[in-house]
Amino acid sequence: MDAKFLYFLSFNFSIFIFTVAFTPQDNCLIISGSSKDNVLIDNRLFIGDLSKKISGYLSEGKSFAVKNPSTSSNSSGLHSSARIFTSASSYRFKIKNVGTHLVRLHFYPFVYGNYDLRNGNFSVLANGLYLLSNFGVESPVMKEFFLMVDKFGLDIMFLPSNFAFVNGIEVFSVPKDLFLDDDDEIPLISDNGIQEFNNITSYVLETVYRVNVGGSIITPFNDTLWRTWIPDEDFLVLKSASKVITTLVPPNYQPGGANRDHAPDNVYMTAREMNVANGSWTLFNITWDFPVSSEDDTYFVRLHFCDIVSVSLNMLYFDIYINGIIAYKDVDLSVLAFHELASPYYIDFVVKNKKDSDVVRISVGPSELSTLRKNAILNGVEIMRIVNVVVPRQKFVMKRIWILVVCVVGGFFALSLSVLAIFAVFKYRKRKQKPRRTESGTISEGITLASPGSFGYYGWKIPFADIQLATKNFDKNLIIGSGGFGVVYKGVLTDNNKVAVKRGVPGSRQGLPEFQTEITVLSRIRHCHLVSLIGYCEEQSEMILVYEYMDKGTLRQHLYGSNSSPLSWKQRLEICIGAARGLHYLHTGFAQGIIHRDIKSTNILLDENYIAKVADFGLSRSGPCLNESHVSTGVKGSFGYLDPEYFRRQQLTDKSDVYSFGVVLLEVLCSKPAVDPLREQLNLAEWAMEWIKKGLVMKIVDPRLVGQIKPSCLKKFGETAEKCLSEYAVDRPTMGDVLWNLERAYQLQMNEQENEQDEMGSRRVVPEVPSMNVDANAENNRGNSEVSTSGVFSQLITRKGR
Repeated sequence: MDAKFLYFLSFNFSIFIFTVAFTPQDNCLIISGSSKDNVLIDNRLFIGDLSKKISGYLSEGKSFAVKNPSTSSNSSGLHSSARIFTSASSYRFKIKNVGTHLVRLHFYPFVYGNYDLRNGNFSVLANGLYLLSNFGVESPVMKEFFLMVDKFGLDIMFLPSNFAFVNGIEVFSVPKDLFLDDDDEIPLISDNGIQEFNNITSYVLETVYRVNVGGSIITPFNDTLWRTWIPDEDFLVLKSASKVITTLVPPNYQPGGANRDHAPDNVYMTAREMNVANGSWTLFNITWDFPVSSEDDTYFVRLHFCDIVSVSLNMLYFDIYINGIIAYKDVDLSVLAFHELASPYYIDFVVKNKKDSDVVRISVGPSELSTLRKNAILNGVEIMRIVNVVVPRQKFVMKRIWILVVCVVGGFFALSLSVLAIFAVFKYRKRKQKPRRTESGTISEGITLASPGSFGYYGWKIPFADIQLATKNFDKNLIIGSGGFGVVYKGVLTDNNKVAVKRGVPGSRQGLPEFQTEITVLSRIRHCHLVSLIGYCEEQSEMILVYEYMDKGTLRQHLYGSNSSPLSWKQRLEICIGAARGLHYLHTGFAQGIIHRDIKSTNILLDENYIAKVADFGLSRSGPCLNESHVSTGVKGSFGYLDPEYFRRQQLTDKSDVYSFGVVLLEVLCSKPAVDPLREQLNLAEWAMEWIKKGLVMKIVDPRLVGQIKPSCLKKFGETAEKCLSEYAVDRPTMGDVLWNLERAYQLQMNEQENEQDEMGSRRVVPEVPSMNVDANAENNRGNSEVSTSGVFSQLITRKGR
């Protein structure tokens, strides 16, 4: 079938996806110079400023209404009438919802008597802030602005040089999460490098471009904020460098990421990716040039992404360039979009264009971290000019007076609070915080340390300057991976201890829940098979976690896709046993236990002696209470490792970790990835289970292990993996049972006799995991294995003293 026809079908199907429009609390839609009521435009009701249903919009000045002589008397669009201003005049709108508002001004020039509206020259102000200065228009145009309204009224003033006019005005409040909070920092890209830009919501933003990359035009009818998105073809520097990719599957929106108010579905369902021929590894960028004024202007740039090209997580890594400067290196949408495919996400920048530069150039290209296929994508672009704020002098004087008053009163108030705080510290310094659960359900239990900071772990804080020194200012040559919620660097602290430094996206707070969870979990647990947290940093809007350094890296890189010497079977068994011990401790070491939720071979790290340690606790959850069977929660995890029952029912238990660990056991045995994108998305669990159930487990063993594995050991190992991967959680063993069976397999491998009781006669017998063909009642009849293994770790005694 013709590719163009397929694209046509996909686009036209996608536009019928139901979109629920945002309902603004403030919503003033005016047709200037009209007396008509309830005019339907873009599925919204506009009303004429002469309508008897409204009053008080026109507050002052000299103006008059005119009809467009080129339209019929029945015409009701924004072009059918206008209001002409001959002196400074204002529309006054009542505001209920203080915050960011969108203002659209519609200009459709026509000739009326002695007034040719194309000759008008005027300025427009909103609450004293200039939106347009010395403005004139020769053809129809709409001007769109975002501005903060910090009082319960908005005055839009038209200030004519000769005369001014307008055909229509829209004023409505926008969703609170459309832009970052005032205290969030955005990377500022300029010739001086990358700096920080604060308080974006305090500036007026004028929309310059809103582009649907890889897609067709999107009309206001299909956008929750009634915006128009135009195609990107005219801005591409080299069209042959990219190709369009589309999907018919609606975006997988996640809390904390982008939503339909940031961009409509159709933006995230189309994209451009690198046009790389099969087998070609040529490196290049996809580049767009957006013409702008040659003045010394500053722009707000928002880039929209949704990974609709990958078949599994952690496949796509790319770099972002703005005006030739690398603005964001090693973008990993799997991390940014909460470990979900096809999950929308946006990244904001502020760009300082130098004078005489008449374009904003945006490029995406492959990252050095790409291993399988070099690629880069982009779904949407928004560019807004940051308007210079001009405040009339009298307002400025009043503002300074109020600042002085606030400072005096605030200083006295702060001094009083300080005295009270000191008293409170002395009085309550020994009192422990009570455990609590955050809204997201992640663990957040207070830890008693020397001096509580913002998270209660002041003694663990590491200064940002020390981390910069340890990583040589985040030298790209020290990057050792990407995981959790950011890039991981190798570093050396001032005490000469080697560490792994995981840095979140600078200036972004999107990964804040994972950051807090990781600190909370790792600061209250210590185990030789769990990676230790050294400290953390939250200065300068950074989210940085510092761990003990694991010399041998991840288990995954020693199994496949690496030049490392293959692990022996004995080493692999010991690694599996070590990881199982760490997980068993997580599940049983606390009253509710901790469920990891992201067990995979990249989250099992090896130290210099190949001792395994479980890592990355950003998705961890506390387990169910004693009177609960599960925790109801949204699905999190990695493709290929997800418990199918958890995925279907969104009911999380520690058996979900057991399933994921079963996939890891297969990776260890077969040296194959959980999902192989090069082999028609081969799912390792499904493929391996077919062989195991046939009794042909030897057929799937890593060829490098042939001759190393004793048949009795292989049988026990295969049975353990099979039971971990049972479809239903009730049929899976606990991690205590998994640990016991892995140690049993190790004993069989080492030719040791089974010893069910230690020399002191104190070791309890842990029942062997039942076979899959035993019915569900057998599981209940054999007693609660979770209780029988929760207090101790199974440890077989051998003649070698292991």
